[in-house]
Amino acid sequence: MSHTVGARQAQKQQSRRALLDAGLRLLVDQNLASLGVREVTREAGLSPAAFYRHFPDLAALGVALVEESLASLHVLVRAVLAGEGGAEELIDRTVDVIEQHVREHRPHVRFLARERHGGVRPVREAIDAEMGRFAEEVGAALALQPVSEGWSGEDLRMLAELYVDHMVSTAAAFLEAHEADPARERRIAATARLQLRLISLGRRHWQGS
Repeated sequence: MSHTVGARQAQKQQSRRALLDAGLRLLVDQNLASLGVREVTREAGLSPAAFYRHFPDLAALGVALVEESLASLHVLVRAVLAGEGGAEELIDRTVDVIEQHVREHRPHVRFLARERHGGVRPVREAIDAEMGRFAEEVGAALALQPVSEGWSGEDLRMLAELYVDHMVSTAAAFLEAHEADPARERRIAATARLQLRLISLGRRHWQGS
């Protein structure tokens, strides 16, 4: 009996994965608002009934893709912020992580960039909520750094949101750069490092709001 239940659960996970992958492939060239359930299930090789066993609607599939798209980036950025070294090392690691993430998860990053201001409200709200949690994590890590001594919670949150916004804009820039154009990627990375150095310099001289 347990073997049967396990096999059924594995099949369920497999079909859910197929739907997510199909949605992500289709969203390379269109936005979620223009997508149909039949289009997704046809791409996944499943029936519409199978779709509704996993998701009540396409918005729910989009929200699942949001969570999946940001999960690995959260882990990478946590590791960067927890690492040792000065501001220069932190800046270099941050830009390297963003570039690596875009290279390895291009469809996910493209989905987030398009849907962050797209027409499906639950997905926009999910992205905003995830970005908010991301900023909280970054703010908590920044608060532990000696340069943050005496900073108010509001100022730390503002700084964290500035860093997160910069990460998002840098990821979008890497996304637009063609993989066959390493020179452009190097220029984007160099600009991102300069911008982060400017933020870091301003942080050291900030007198508080």
